[in-house]
Amino acid sequence: MTDLQLVPRLTYCGGELDRAGDRRADPLWIEAALSAPDVRLIPMWRDQCLTAGTSQAPVVLTGARVDAVRQAAVGPVFLGLDGGAAVFAVDLSALAESEALGLAGAERVLDVRALVGLLSPGEAAMAAYARGILHWNRHQGFCGSCGAATVSRNGGHLRVCADAGCGRLLFPRIEPAVIMLVESADTPRRCLLARHRGSAVGGYSTLAGFVEIGESLEDAVRREVAEEAGVPVGSVTYVASQAWPFPAGLMLGFRATATAYTVTVDGQELVEARWFTRAELRAHAAAGGRLGNEDSIDRLLLHSWLEEGD
Repeated sequence: MTDLQLVPRLTYCGGELDRAGDRRADPLWIEAALSAPDVRLIPMWRDQCLTAGTSQAPVVLTGARVDAVRQAAVGPVFLGLDGGAAVFAVDLSALAESEALGLAGAERVLDVRALVGLLSPGEAAMAAYARGILHWNRHQGFCGSCGAATVSRNGGHLRVCADAGCGRLLFPRIEPAVIMLVESADTPRRCLLARHRGSAVGGYSTLAGFVEIGESLEDAVRREVAEEAGVPVGSVTYVASQAWPFPAGLMLGFRATATAYTVTVDGQELVEARWFTRAELRAHAAAGGRLGNEDSIDRLLLHSWLEEGD
């Protein structure tokens, strides 16, 4: 298998912040970090970045704007330390878009995924992290057990039911999903790609799906491939994982080997699936076909498979 050290770092992964998990449970420490003169705030509005300038880089607030934004924002949520300076994310979703832009000194709102090509790996990881943790806080305002309001703790990484009779602790939940490149065991080697409902003609991609309760990752790979494409899978090998906070996913990449090759699509999620040799996949790419999304682990799966030979 291709040496993953040679493959560029997966987008949204490898964030360089010190999350200070041993200190963020101390409210006095959080308040001191938030009040420090070098504190930085990343404002977001309804899961989107606030951007400014010709490069449309995400706004990071310092100095005089910090206090004004703090007063209007929900939160803030502690992200971590960057070279000793505290970095917080703040949610301006309760404001109208124009108000949020004016308060932050920004010009427009853009989705994190639309900015990937403009950001360094660390910046992309931080923006996605901010998006995911703010989304969770915004949607976890009430206890799922008793319906009472929840209050933020641990710098926004824990919410506690305010009802003394309940007091449930609510932590951010991660939704694991498997994404797999399925290949044949015969030669020439082939990989199975599919066209999902709503995709353009010729828009092939790897198979993927969420892990269900009571299921291992390997079982999820086998089930998803069998359900969607009718192809049985034998061996399953882990490749890499990718943070996918849209809103709370974790993508787990695998290589899987098929034990039979007849394809029968489910007609619901998939409308077409077919086998590609490496030569056919290269020809598909040369004709303008996309080999994975720019920011997704499927790109690594496809390109690493192509690099292995013919």
